[in-house]
Amino acid sequence: MKKSTFPLSLAVILFFLTAACAPTSKKVAHSGKYKDLLLLCQDLRKLERPTLPSGVPDYTSATTSKIQQTLEQYRQRLAAFDTSGWLLEQKVDLELLRAEMNALDFNCRILQPWVRDPAFYALVFGEQSDTPDHEGPTSHAAIELWQYTYPLSEDDSKKLIAQLNVIPPLYEQAKTNLTGKAHDLWSTGIGNIKDQIVLLDELAGKTPHDSPALAAAINAAKEASLKFITWLEEQLPSKNEPSGNGKDNYTWNLRHVLLVPMTWEDEVTLLSRELSRAYYSLQLEREHNRNLPQLKAYTSEAEFERESDLAVKKMMAFLVEKKVLPVKEYMEPELRKHLPSYLPEEKRNFFANVYHQAPAVLYSHSSHWFEIAKLSLDPLANPVRQKALPFNLWMTRSEGLATSMEETFMQTGLWDNNPRARELVWIMLAQRCARGLASLYAHANEIDYPKARAYQVKWTPKGWTGDESLVGFEQHLYLRQPGYGASYVTGKCQIDHLMMDVGRQKLNNFKLYDFFDQFYAAGVIPVSLIRWQMTGMDDEIKMINSEK
Repeated sequence: MKKSTFPLSLAVILFFLTAACAPTSKKVAHSGKYKDLLLLCQDLRKLERPTLPSGVPDYTSATTSKIQQTLEQYRQRLAAFDTSGWLLEQKVDLELLRAEMNALDFNCRILQPWVRDPAFYALVFGEQSDTPDHEGPTSHAAIELWQYTYPLSEDDSKKLIAQLNVIPPLYEQAKTNLTGKAHDLWSTGIGNIKDQIVLLDELAGKTPHDSPALAAAINAAKEASLKFITWLEEQLPSKNEPSGNGKDNYTWNLRHVLLVPMTWEDEVTLLSRELSRAYYSLQLEREHNRNLPQLKAYTSEAEFERESDLAVKKMMAFLVEKKVLPVKEYMEPELRKHLPSYLPEEKRNFFANVYHQAPAVLYSHSSHWFEIAKLSLDPLANPVRQKALPFNLWMTRSEGLATSMEETFMQTGLWDNNPRARELVWIMLAQRCARGLASLYAHANEIDYPKARAYQVKWTPKGWTGDESLVGFEQHLYLRQPGYGASYVTGKCQIDHLMMDVGRQKLNNFKLYDFFDQFYAAGVIPVSLIRWQMTGMDDEIKMINSEK
């Protein structure tokens, strides 16, 4: 997860601002040293985190212009590298940095969350994401309440006060920055700021005996949030433009940022085909299981907790016995930290409907926690890939792998003794195709946010959607971050393709355990780069780089 930024000394802040925005010589020296690429990586990652001397993030148009100017200089530095004699992994790192530069460029030119997306200014987060970093555009001043232990220590209290003190001045700046007119982003983003007020109230309840300074900081942050909501609601009638980025921009981001060798049209075709395959497979599973009793949802908390515990034990034992992937000692404890709780039927959303019948179907996807634990407990030595990549560059790898695990575990035998659970795997794939297609049409501005929600519900298998607040959250996220809605299915299909390539190279020597060992070792980077590193095939990257 990204670490929150706290106020630093004035000297240190000014140093970083100077390093980020000061012009360099137009002459770029020819370089063939990998260590110089690592220095460029450090410079680039500082550049996308602009901060004022007060410690408040700087998303003003003047600073954005300076970032774009410096980014062009960094592009020249990247272009000057001669990778002759480099290791393959090092060449992959160079392409990863090219994608990061493209991502920063896309954010400044097209996405502009600080201009178009009020949700970007929601800073307070109560729970850890099950992905390497926050889903969607997020300020680098995010406040991770889940990282604190209560009651707060004196140091933590000071740290939290400093973070909360960023909110009031940032919201004053936001009123100048937010000049966009995207209606759906604006109207739904207001809800994120309202959610922040709930979190601030909960924080006040957790710290009733803390310092008066913390209570004052919480109150000031809440008051600023309330005023910000009022301002956003006053501006809403003037926000009358579509929120999607358009097909061309979507395709550019897909190829040059996410490094997915597809177009918007390709993803529509892929997800439509996978939707058909999901329903087709579901019908065949139901036919195969027609003489078996239906799955029944758990009806008590005790039953749910007992079955959840057994599901985790069974799944982890299965992975070891079948040698599906390398099982580390931290995997099961990390998974158990994040198991869901029992919910009454009327409060269950789509995923709750699944895990209240066969928990390990969802826990297969929760293998997310394996890679998150690895980032902190067993990080790669490679500094370029050591932490979560910015701009959600990890999305197709992370969401694609978690989605792939559902079918991988099933096809290798996890549900051989419970065939009805196989039906849930296909139901989950159908839902992911439905929401991905809805997001694709929304980004093409062929449908708006309410119609995207309706489309997802329509094409999710009947009776499984449950509480539709989840549908709203998902379509809002996917509208904020182009490519995310389709990434579950697109990333899985990229992994399918990679497994085919590796299998063809290994022939009878292919082992699933070895495949995932190498896959995890490559880091949480775009699948096309992992494919290059694992197989030596760079055709996808060459195709992307051949385009302007």
